[in-house]
Amino acid sequence: MALYSEKVMDHFTHPRNVGVIEDANGIGEVGNAKCGDIMKIYLKIEDDIIKDVKFETFGCGSAIASSSMATEMIKGKSIHEAMALTNKAVAEALDGLPAHKLHCSVLAEEAIKNALKDYYDRAGLPYDEKDFPDCEHCEHCE
Repeated sequence: MALYSEKVMDHFTHPRNVGVIEDANGIGEVGNAKCGDIMKIYLKIEDDIIKDVKFETFGCGSAIASSSMATEMIKGKSIHEAMALTNKAVAEALDGLPAHKLHCSVLAEEAIKNALKDYYDRAGLPYDEKDFPDCEHCEHCE
């Protein structure tokens, strides 16, 4: 198991924030066709603060750990702080991921940003399109 850090193993075997928020006001879903990982993030935002966040992930241990860590990192934070979350920060918080599993942290970032974009769309709030790149067609996260 030396391939994975203790934090990765902890978040894989004891994931935080698993589940669905029935009255979520932001939902983001992403997937990676190469590996089959699928992540869905649910946000409950009030007064620009993420009051609750849950996830459903179908994927490998790194995908589950990345989802768990990312949700822990944004819970209770402002929308602005959540927008600043990067895949590199998620991987670092997990004490690293193997190179061939870094895409899992990218999925976590993408899912959160998709959920935030969904929140803006539902609330009719303006946003800058460049804050939400089409990640399937760019290399900004790698």
